[in-house]
Amino acid sequence: MPRAIVCILDSFGIGGAPDAADYSDGHGHNDLGSDTLGHIAEHYDLKLPNMDALGLGAAAKLSTGRVPRGLTDQPKGGRWGVGREVSKGKDTPSGHWEIAGVPVPFAWGYFPQTIPSFPAELTEALIRTANLPGILGNKHASGVPVIQEYGEESIRTGKPICYTSIDSVFQIAASEEHFGLQRLYEVCEEAFKLTAPMMIGRVIARPFTGETRDTFKRTGNRRDFAISPPEPTLLDRAKAAGRQVFAIGKISDIYAGSGVTHKIKASGNMVLFDRTLEALEMARDGDYVMTNFVDFDQEFGHRRDIPGYAGALEAFDARLPELIARLRPDDLLVLTADHGNDPSWVGTDHTREQVPILCFSPSLSAGTVGLRTTFADIGESVAHWLGLAPGRHGRSFL
Repeated sequence: MPRAIVCILDSFGIGGAPDAADYSDGHGHNDLGSDTLGHIAEHYDLKLPNMDALGLGAAAKLSTGRVPRGLTDQPKGGRWGVGREVSKGKDTPSGHWEIAGVPVPFAWGYFPQTIPSFPAELTEALIRTANLPGILGNKHASGVPVIQEYGEESIRTGKPICYTSIDSVFQIAASEEHFGLQRLYEVCEEAFKLTAPMMIGRVIARPFTGETRDTFKRTGNRRDFAISPPEPTLLDRAKAAGRQVFAIGKISDIYAGSGVTHKIKASGNMVLFDRTLEALEMARDGDYVMTNFVDFDQEFGHRRDIPGYAGALEAFDARLPELIARLRPDDLLVLTADHGNDPSWVGTDHTREQVPILCFSPSLSAGTVGLRTTFADIGESVAHWLGLAPGRHGRSFL
């Protein structure tokens, strides 16, 4: 019985979606013309021979009409195509849920681009229920700068740093040593109870270490408290069929733990790659492995670090042969993304983009799957490969 491995290269978009102009950063800029892969390639001499052989350059050409510099439109194997999202968002839960066969059927809640960003009744309730001396931040911000700005005061006063972004998210940062990691998780649980009725998708614990602005560093103990998908995803369907589901990185948090049999936390793309290989060794016939490679988004996209993003792509590409070598003849490997985060773009937010769909199996003939009008087709293709009953929202291209 075959197994399936889905690798989410978080934020690796390949060109603006048709509705990109409808998505704004709140400062008068929209996502029309965004292209994570294409713009990185304009600034950096990318070397991605393994993903290109699976059809990355061809997928980019299908998405934008042009082949990014350093790539080709001549795949050597596998199936390739383009995914287009139907969920109304450019956030992590929407993309992941839809990849797993469940587009988001509702509108997320968001906080305004004002200071303060959070309604007074929310912050007052959080301070009261979590027994806090107060909060810091209370605005739209990027993770590292906001910790640098308020970290020393947070350590001194015991007040956590609360901030948001253009996404449907409430983030809380605090020192692991001084505030305490478990205490941070407890505060985030209280915040989640308060924000869930507002349809805020996630509350994220953002622990950091260090004593001063110049030494602060976020740790791998991030935890997401997320609204559960509205119906069973591919993960739930696999688990219900008696399959093992290995959720690596932040996958379990994104799906609120639903459908997961093995939760494997890790920090850093290369460590995540190691854990993926280890999960594949543990996986039995019919099992499902899903990994989110968060560094592309968190470390390089949001920080608008083009060389860093390019280097991370090349490091991932260089290790792909290790993963392919471990595939059984009937295993399926899928590489895709959940949204874009063009590091050349204005602001620090995600970009509304189409994503690559690269599929490989020793038993799969080469060809294109075309442009898919919903990410749910990815989940339905994996379900078909694993012999699971089809879902309601997509259709298999395999």
